[in-house]
Amino acid sequence: MINFEQSKVLTFDCYGTLIDWESGVLAALKPLLSAHGYDLDDEEILQFFAEFEAEIQKGEYRKYQEVLTRVVQKFGEQFNFAPTNEELPSLANSIRHWLPFPDTVEALKALKKKYKLAIISNVDDNLFAFSAQHLEVEFDWIITAEQVKSYKPALNNFKVAIERIKLPQEQILHVACSIYHDIIPAQSLGISTVWVNRRAGKEGLGANLPVEAQADLEVPDLHTLAVLSIGSGN
Repeated sequence: MINFEQSKVLTFDCYGTLIDWESGVLAALKPLLSAHGYDLDDEEILQFFAEFEAEIQKGEYRKYQEVLTRVVQKFGEQFNFAPTNEELPSLANSIRHWLPFPDTVEALKALKKKYKLAIISNVDDNLFAFSAQHLEVEFDWIITAEQVKSYKPALNNFKVAIERIKLPQEQILHVACSIYHDIIPAQSLGISTVWVNRRAGKEGLGANLPVEAQADLEVPDLHTLAVLSIGSGN
């Protein structure tokens, strides 16, 4: 069990945890595929997206906007079509329209009253700036892939976060939806973890890769985490 009174800082993955990225990805990719004659179901699209993104991020560092452009190219290669110059940046450009889950903003505002908050996200600074406007809270630290020149699950992203926060790992609690990108590397560094299982009750993996690990706590949404953590001390 997690001792919430020991935690001083909550670090968050952003996309998939706070922001509904699966809806955003589908809203961008379904019209693209349809325009080229392909009608895939949501689960197929999300699984291809997860595989392509992870493959690209394992290579030499490139900005996330370029990663998403390359993802669009990979869909073209997979299904034998050439995306137009307008279509290539469409996925990256769509991030500004990706919205928080319904429970996110209220929960963050509640958690902000008790904890310092940080973001550890596989994104570019300018792209996160769009999302920050939707999240409506001021984060005490923002650590992006662009700043550290690596993508989670690289330990580097978490090590930089620990260095900037300047607190023992025991006082940091990492909150994320991805076992692969977040739970496993955070735990390996001695950071307690909360798995926000946004796909609880749904079939398929969505935009998640098939790995397994046990977080210290599993919750279905951020509202539940806020109730558990704030209620534990008040």
